[in-house]
Amino acid sequence: MGISTSNHSIPLLLPLLATLLYSSAASRPFAVKPTTTEFIRRSCGATTYPRLCFASLYTHAGLIQTSPMLLADTALTVAFQTAQSAAAAVLRMSGTHGMRASEAAAVRDCVEEVGDSIDELRESLVEMKKLKGSNFEAVMSDVQTWVSAALTDDDTCTDGFAGKAMDGNVKAAVRGHILNIAHLTSNALALINQYASLHG
Repeated sequence: MGISTSNHSIPLLLPLLATLLYSSAASRPFAVKPTTTEFIRRSCGATTYPRLCFASLYTHAGLIQTSPMLLADTALTVAFQTAQSAAAAVLRMSGTHGMRASEAAAVRDCVEEVGDSIDELRESLVEMKKLKGSNFEAVMSDVQTWVSAALTDDDTCTDGFAGKAMDGNVKAAVRGHILNIAHLTSNALALINQYASLHG
C-alpha cells in the first residue's frame, strides 16, 4: 500500500487518509494542472463521500484530465479493484485461527455477496466501453443498473453483520472493508449519474 500494517487495519485508516488528502489538496503541489484536480474535487462534491472520492481519484488526475466520462470510468475501476482486494482480505479472515464456525460462515456469506458485487462492477465496466455509440441512453441505463445492484449487494453484506454475535474486532475489520467498497461504489454511481445528466 517501514511500518508493518495488517490487512485488518487498512480500511480503518482510509477515512483519516482521505481527510488529510482532501483538506491539504489546495495547498499541496501536484504533478498535473491545478484545473484538473479542481475538476475532480468539484465533481466529488456531488458524491456522498467527497473526501474519499477525491482521495481515491486525485492520483489518476493525469488520466482523467477534465473528462466526466474518464472520471466516472476511473471511479468505477477503483471501486472494482478495491472490491477484489477487500474480498480476498475478508476471505482470509474466515480462516483465522480461533474464529467460531458461525463467525466464519457469516464472513463467507459476506464474501459471496461481495463476489456478486464484483461481477456486477465488472459488467458495468464492460458496458462503459460501449457508451461512445449511438445508443448512449440504453447503455448508460445498463451501467447504472449494474452499479446499483453492486451497491445493494455491499449493503446486504454489511446489514447481515448487524445482528450477528461476533467478535468485535472481526466485525469491525469486515465492516471496514465492506463499507469502503460500498462508499467507493456509491461515489462511482454518483459520478456516473453526473456524467449521464450531461447527455440528458
